Amino acid sequence: MGKGRLEAFSDGVLAIIITIMVLELKVPHGTELSVLKPLLPVLLSYVLSFVYVGIYWNNHHHLLHAVKRVDGRVLWANLHLLFWLSLLPFVTGWMGENQFETLPTALYGVVLLMSGLAYTILNRALLASEGQDSVLARATGKDLKGNLSLLFYMIAIGIAFVDERLSQALYVLVATMWLVPDRRIEKAIAAREG
Repeated sequence: MGKGRLEAFSDGVLAIIITIMVLELKVPHGTELSVLKPLLPVLLSYVLSFVYVGIYWNNHHHLLHAVKRVDGRVLWANLHLLFWLSLLPFVTGWMGENQFETLPTALYGVVLLMSGLAYTILNRALLASEGQDSVLARATGKDLKGNLSLLFYMIAIGIAFVDERLSQALYVLVATMWLVPDRRIEKAIAAREG
């Protein structure tokens, strides 16, 4: 089956996730810069989550651009990913509203971990659908960055119960790792088309 509806649906869900997160930002009462200080944790958690949604959107786009078709496994794997990402507004708001306390910070990591696992499952479902000689199979390889991300999320969840700041630093580190674009899929697609 074609992949157009899957892409359109996923783009719509990700746009709604971002919209929900931004709607949670409350306008402060007052015009002085000092009224923003209490909102800083909420704003910072929003920025981090916005970056994560952007990273998933970008990588999801590249992943689907590398394949020709999708099947039922891919549809369910994609819904699984979207489910976990749809929880980001909740954990983002909870973490920000509670000044990055232990449990909200740990649960934020659980949602990031499950989103990462769901993305891995989606990638494997696409590989199964496309085959081992596909552009995607040639491009993805061992996925060291993906595996490191999962490991860092697990560490961050545990560290949240010791020092929330270290946990948050790991979340920022993982996001920073993914801001550096992965050109493997683009190169594999260019080789296919060239």
